[in-house]
Amino acid sequence: MSQTQEALPVQEQEELTQAVNYSVEDFPGGLPACLEAVLMAAEQPQPGEDLGRILGVDPAEVEACLNALAERIESEGHGYCLRKSVRGWLYTSNPAYQEVVAASLTDGQSARLSQAALEALAIVAYRQPITRAQVAGIRGVNSDGVMRSLLVRGLIREEGVDPETRAALLVTTALFLEKMGIDSVDQLPSLAPFLPEEASAVQEMAQHPAVPSPLISEASEAEN
Repeated sequence: MSQTQEALPVQEQEELTQAVNYSVEDFPGGLPACLEAVLMAAEQPQPGEDLGRILGVDPAEVEACLNALAERIESEGHGYCLRKSVRGWLYTSNPAYQEVVAASLTDGQSARLSQAALEALAIVAYRQPITRAQVAGIRGVNSDGVMRSLLVRGLIREEGVDPETRAALLVTTALFLEKMGIDSVDQLPSLAPFLPEEASAVQEMAQHPAVPSPLISEASEAEN
């Protein structure tokens, strides 16, 4: 039994362990090693509460252990890191090695987002919530195809409807934040350095969201 469990009331200890017939202390390395094993095998981020339930350990102890593991991995200078995303804990490549990782992923791979999809995703990310028609208006080209692709990939989702048109509103997902390595859309880079310097041009874009943006190149219909 872990130290944190020993400090818990008997009822809470029983609730933690009733779903498992083992103790993390029975395994070499104890709780840290068990967490490493589970996260290595996991295909998706794992919340601390779920890990605590799986291992029969208080979630607070799990979180403390994971934070300690993350600090240890960072101090040892590995090419990977343990971090907490909006969906939970996961192992990922160290951002310091982004260049070599990107090279390996793009070498002969065709699963990347098309330019049209990247444009549409950027529009949703910065203008959300937004409708399909508004995205198409900004791009100046029909975007139904790329929007379906982004929905299938789980990078955007529908959330609510526009009060005037009753069209579905689109927003980015937790997976998008995870892929971007951020916790909130508020952490997205500012667009200010890329906007026209003339104040009137900025105001015009803000007042007419459906006008095609000069910042986003038009993609061909074939890319949609």
